[in-house]
Formats: sequence, structure tokens, C-alpha cells
Amino acid sequence: MSGSNRSAPVAPGSGQRGGGAPGSDSRGSGSRGGGDRAYLPYLVGVALAGWALASYDVNLLVLALPDVARGLNISQEGIGVLGFFVYAAQFCITIFAGYMMDRFGRRKVWMFCLAGTAIFTGLTYFVTGFWQLVAVRALASGLAYSELAVSITIVNEQVPAERRGLLYSIVQGGWPLGVFLASGVYLAFGHYGWRFVFLLGVLPIIAVIIGRIFIRESERFEHVDALRAARRRGDEAQVAQLLARHDVAVHEMERVTVGQLFGTPGYVRRQLILLSITWIFYGASYVASNFYITYWLTKFKGFSSDGASTLLLACGGIGFFFYIIGGLLGERFGRREVIIATGALVAPLSLVFLYVQQTWLVVVVYFLLYQATNGTWSGAGYAYQGESFPTRVRGSAVGFLSAMQVLGFVVGTLLWTWLSAEVSSNTTWLVLAVAVSLGLWTTVLLRRIPPRQELEAIVT
Repeated sequence: MSGSNRSAPVAPGSGQRGGGAPGSDSRGSGSRGGGDRAYLPYLVGVALAGWALASYDVNLLVLALPDVARGLNISQEGIGVLGFFVYAAQFCITIFAGYMMDRFGRRKVWMFCLAGTAIFTGLTYFVTGFWQLVAVRALASGLAYSELAVSITIVNEQVPAERRGLLYSIVQGGWPLGVFLASGVYLAFGHYGWRFVFLLGVLPIIAVIIGRIFIRESERFEHVDALRAARRRGDEAQVAQLLARHDVAVHEMERVTVGQLFGTPGYVRRQLILLSITWIFYGASYVASNFYITYWLTKFKGFSSDGASTLLLACGGIGFFFYIIGGLLGERFGRREVIIATGALVAPLSLVFLYVQQTWLVVVVYFLLYQATNGTWSGAGYAYQGESFPTRVRGSAVGFLSAMQVLGFVVGTLLWTWLSAEVSSNTTWLVLAVAVSLGLWTTVLLRRIPPRQELEAIVT
């Protein structure tokens, strides 16, 4: 059954609790009337701000790393160790955050992750040695990156089905805004030292934490939570009443989370495995076209450091609107169709980028490559993740996929390092940016999910 039955009577204790106005049984669709017309922009705005500040924290480390390395006498090998622990923390914390969402609720984990980001971003000011930096930045970056998994889950569960992809694409646009914020702050205040810049980043994060006090828990999570409680009590009447609101595969709820995800052959396991493979390929190819692109532009394309930075800032600034375009196209044609088309463009664009040399052609081709690997892909892809799984395991599944993307980053970084030492630069690019990105064509194997469906109509 879809969410169209949400006008059914609500049993006591069925999940109408906390922070919302009356009528919370319809919160999942965003159709409650005047209150929701005000709440939905607030939810999207707070989620956008949180993801922008998570991006700010991650990208601030990239910008400040040369100064941090000089200040703490960190070698090139030490920078590699720092990167390894940051990736490891992102991998582990996102999986943990996903499970905790399904266990304790989306809103609590959302608050915890951003509060932790604020604490460890601020503590960066006080580090005096290498291992202190590793511990503080690994935790700050891991908690900041988990913002992705939590926002995918809580926003997709609360926005109306007919605008789900568009509204979440706005949230994803927070990433380039965070890049702009980090660049602007470092440019304006970097002369005060890298410690001050990290400390300054705590203030807007605290503001967003305060804003999240007024965010409601997902009605869909509360519904599943109430259903679990009713089944534990043996209250079959309330179970039937709750199932009249949202359909749930109750026979699966007896199993542990891993069992629900991987234990039974069928749609959930197949979709999770296929999406994992796709996002590992995506993360690995992203390393060449995004992480090491400044190096490539300055060494092989004749750009100055300032010229490369200007190109990336322009791509990111204009790219915000490509996130929205991805969301709009997903609402019109389906989100799977958008990431199929976007993923298919990455390999040929990467190949063309390798061989063009005229500055204007490099700019045009890289602009298109950037939007294919960021804006349109993210604008549709993460909403597709959120709607691919049932509420009972949505948090765990999305957290796992976020960790798989980090695994892709690790694979890509290792491949880049190994290939750079063994083969020519052109071969390195051909393997990592072109050949690996062919793996994005696995999107054709994903299930087609027509847009504008209630989540319960997709999978229970």
C-alpha cells in the first residue's frame, strides 16, 4: 500500500510524538496544509545548510593542508597517513550512523553527527602534534561526511512524492556552496592562521544545530518504530491499524538489519549490491577527475594555480544549478534514467579532456565533465538511493552506500598512486578516469523507479 491511506485512524502510541503540530500522520507526504508549506522550505534549508557546512569542513582541510603541514612539520608520507585515517573514519562512521538511524531515529543521529563535527572542527585549533591532528580531523571529517547519509534519509522521507527529487537536489547543492564558503573564508581570514579558520567554522555549525531543534522526526520512522513496539507487545489490532497507514514487510522485521539487507535473495539485496558496485566505480573515477584535477591542469594543461582554482570555483558555482537540473530531469524522466545518461558521458568526456590542449577547449570539456560527475549525477543519484529501500532499513542501506563511495575513493587513490609510479601519466588517466568510469554503465541494471511515487509504493 502507498502513503495514500494516511487518512486512516491513528492508534495511540503510533508515532505521533514530538515537535510537530497535529496531523503528523500526513507529515511524510508534506500535504498537511499551511504548516507544511512553511515547514518544507525550513527542512530543505536546514538540510542544505548542514551539507554545505559539512562540505566546508572537508574542503577546508584540503585548502589548509599545506599550511598545516608546515606548521606541524608533517612529511608527505604523514599527509598520506592522515588521508588514510580520514577515509577510514568516513567509512566506519557512515555505516554506524546508518544503523543508528534505523535504531534510534533520523533526527537524533542528524543532531549527533553535526554536533560532533562542530566539536572536532573546533578542537583542530588546539592540536599540537601529528597524531592529535589525525584523531581530531578523522573524527571531524567522518562525522561531517555522515551528514550525506542522514540527510538523504530524513529529507526523502518527509518531502512530498511529487517533488522529492527536486527538493533533495537543492540539498545536494550544498556541496559546491561549501566549497565556495571554505575558499572565501580561507581567502579572507587565512592570514590569521589555519587554526583560527577552523575555529571560525564552528560558529555557523552551531547555528545549524540550533535550527535543527525544530526539525521533526520522520513520520515514517516513527511509524515503523511504533509497529515494532506493537509487535513486541503482541498487539495485533494496533499492528493492523498501523499497516493500514503504511505497508511494511513485517515478516522481515524479525531479522537483524544485516539479514534484512543481504540475507534474502530479492529486490533489496540486488539493488543494494548493484548500487554499491556503481558507487565504488563512481568514487574511484572521481579521484582523477576531481581530487587530482588541479595537479593535472597545472602540470599538463598549462594552467597556473590561480587559473586552476578559478576554473574549479566557476564549475562549482555554476554547478549548483546543475544539481537542480538533475533533480528536475529526474522528476520528468526518472532518476535512474538521469544517472544512466550522466554516467555514460563520463568516460567519453574524460577521454576528450585528455587530448584537448587549447585553453578554451579544456575549460569547456572540463566544465561538462565536472557537471557530469557532480551536479546532474548527485542531483538525481542520491534521491534515487533514498527511494530504493524500505523505511525499515533505509538508514542502514544509505549509510552503507555512502561507505561504498568512500571505498571507491580509497581504491581510486591507491590506483592513482600505483599507476603514477609504474606507467605514464596518460596511461594513468586512461585507466582511472576513462576505463574505470565505464563501470558507471552498470546503472542500466538498476531498477527503474517511476517518479512521483510514495515510498511505500516502491518497496516495503
